Amino acid sequence: MTRWPDSATLCAMRVWFALPLVVLLSACGGGLWNDPYPAADEGKPILYTAFTERPKHLDPAQAYSENEYEFLAQIYAPPLQYHYLKRPYELVPLAASGMPTVRYLDKSRRSLPDTAPVEKIAFSVYEIRIKPNMRYQPHPAFARNVSDQYARGKPEYAHLVPNDLRDIHALGDFPHRGTRSVTAADYAYQIKRLAHPQLHTPILGVMGEYIVGLKDFAAALQRAVQENPDAFLDLNEYPLQGVQVVDEHTYRIEVYGKYPQFAYWLAMPFFAPMPQEVERFYAQPGMRERNLTLDWWPAGSGPYYLSENNPNQRMVLSRNPYYDSERYPSGGEAGDAQAGLLADAGKPLPLIERVVFSLEKETIPYWNKFLQGYYDASGISSDSFDQAVQVNIGGEAAVSDAMKAQGIGLSTAVATSTMYTGFNWLDPVVGGVCERSKSTPSPQPSPAGGRGGERNESSCDPERARKLRLAIAIAVDFEEFVSIFANGRGIAAQSPIPPGIFGYREGEAGINRYVYDWVDGAPRRKSIEEAKKLLAEAGYPNGVDAQTRQPLVINLDTTANGVGNKARLDWLRKQFDKISVQLVVRSTDYNRFQDKIRKGDTQMFYFGWNADYPDPENFLFLLHGAQAKVGKGGENAANYSNAEYDRLFDQMKNMENSPQRQEIIDRMLEILRRDSPWLWGFHPKSYVLQHDWLHNVKPNVMANNKLKYWRVDAAQRDLLRREWNQPARWPLWLTVAVLLLSGVWVWRALRRREEQP
Repeated sequence: MTRWPDSATLCAMRVWFALPLVVLLSACGGGLWNDPYPAADEGKPILYTAFTERPKHLDPAQAYSENEYEFLAQIYAPPLQYHYLKRPYELVPLAASGMPTVRYLDKSRRSLPDTAPVEKIAFSVYEIRIKPNMRYQPHPAFARNVSDQYARGKPEYAHLVPNDLRDIHALGDFPHRGTRSVTAADYAYQIKRLAHPQLHTPILGVMGEYIVGLKDFAAALQRAVQENPDAFLDLNEYPLQGVQVVDEHTYRIEVYGKYPQFAYWLAMPFFAPMPQEVERFYAQPGMRERNLTLDWWPAGSGPYYLSENNPNQRMVLSRNPYYDSERYPSGGEAGDAQAGLLADAGKPLPLIERVVFSLEKETIPYWNKFLQGYYDASGISSDSFDQAVQVNIGGEAAVSDAMKAQGIGLSTAVATSTMYTGFNWLDPVVGGVCERSKSTPSPQPSPAGGRGGERNESSCDPERARKLRLAIAIAVDFEEFVSIFANGRGIAAQSPIPPGIFGYREGEAGINRYVYDWVDGAPRRKSIEEAKKLLAEAGYPNGVDAQTRQPLVINLDTTANGVGNKARLDWLRKQFDKISVQLVVRSTDYNRFQDKIRKGDTQMFYFGWNADYPDPENFLFLLHGAQAKVGKGGENAANYSNAEYDRLFDQMKNMENSPQRQEIIDRMLEILRRDSPWLWGFHPKSYVLQHDWLHNVKPNVMANNKLKYWRVDAAQRDLLRREWNQPARWPLWLTVAVLLLSGVWVWRALRRREEQP
């Protein structure tokens, strides 16, 4: 008699045979298993990118970092911007209806012609007219009451108390939002905010030297806050002499003297509009405790607004529905049309509806998601460089064959920045002056002998020190540094001025002839033998002081420490070893380092500078004697001083770009190259990879608002994502086969057991 399996056994067998079916159905699903984005976003013009840390400030009066400007430049609309396509970098109107007009006045405020000598110009008056009908992003500060007959038309959220905010955690939690037109008064109000005593504005010191009355205005605000620290500071109650509102769309800014570079500041978020009602809105009690502040939720009139801010996961920019004042440029450089960069000419901006920034703390996941198509563009880490880029014999970089096969392109640009190593001009060994007396105790070990004690004024010889600096400049091979530590992403500097800035000269005319020779159409670093010869002429044959018979020891102060920097510092020591000079690296924390720089207690130090604006003055002022750190608190960290250089700088700084200005800059650079107050270091080069579906990408290291020009072919992206992210199904089929075979074996085993008598 045959017995069938009991009910429990039958149930287990059904599950066993159903499991392969479940696996098969899962494998045949239509969606991508690893897609990090909602299926509803498919086909939409959304840009996907990443950020590594939350920006500290999104208030345009306080922000000054690159990761902050990545957001602010999309949200705020200052009067001017940089043309996206043209080079050299050119200022063009953004919120302004045209370029500002400038009038010059003498000390009696009488008008002067445009050709007036600089020394006669006491004031420059910039008049700016903004475009009409520009509007702010949706924001609860602009919401108006429509339900209360007594408060109808008044701000709906102007009198909140903490209890009103119990369910509010983001701007989107407010039931109503509104907008209003941008006025000239909003631009004037933001300029006043630069002097707000409760804000930490990084450019107040600079602007205080130029905007008429700003120093006195800041002092008046400081007194007001001290008298009533808990009250809202109404900036409109305090007049600022140098800023006048002419009418609804026109305002004026008055600066001291002639300062052509002021126009560049007008392209920064510092000078974007700020409506007072937004500041009042955020000043209400309970707001700050919920991160409802301008630093967390900016309020601008630009092409995008911050619609989501979750710094532990993602930040999202959404298109400002009221932004309709700008079109894609219709002209650029030669070759832009052939590169497809003018295909969208005349179209309303922005071309992308939303920008999703996802938090990525590690480079490898970021890189892998880019290769899978889940990020539209990516930088290149050192670990991925060889996989992504190949460099030909001529030093030109291109994407690797693997990247090319995937339709990935490469965009490169030399940054408007310089990384340099400075000599302290006040040091008796490497410096250029002998200002410290013999009785002045040394705050550091004697660099020449490695012993403490007093500095010996007799050993201070400017010409001797100059030849020592040049010997070191030849020995430290920055071409090698860029190759080893930056994957070739940079060019060795010939002066403080990087490419793309007026005053920079290409080719043979632009080389530093004290360090390089021009050989076969390219600069070639002078030989170590030449460096050793200069060292001997400086009084240090074979790295030994001929007077004291002590080995020459040079100290380098730096904040660099840790595993990554150890290799760089070891490399630097080897560069000094080539001329038998001992380099002692003194690593310290940032605050201690800055203190030593301020006091001039260094011999050499490592620094960098990013341009605020694309003008040679913004680099050459770093070596202006009046900007010395010691005694003057300026940005000249080397404390370099040369009377002829300073005279030429004062002549050049306020000139318009012209052949005459270029001639003066050439003379200034010759002085710098001969004196060598810096090891000129290198200018970094940015590398960006982008997928073929991302259009209108052109490197622009000055324009931070580039996202509004980009365009995404979402259909192509969706198609390629599916192609690149299809799961390998053979392991599933193998699993199914194993399950089926084992199921048959179990079935047969059960049958045999049940059939036994």
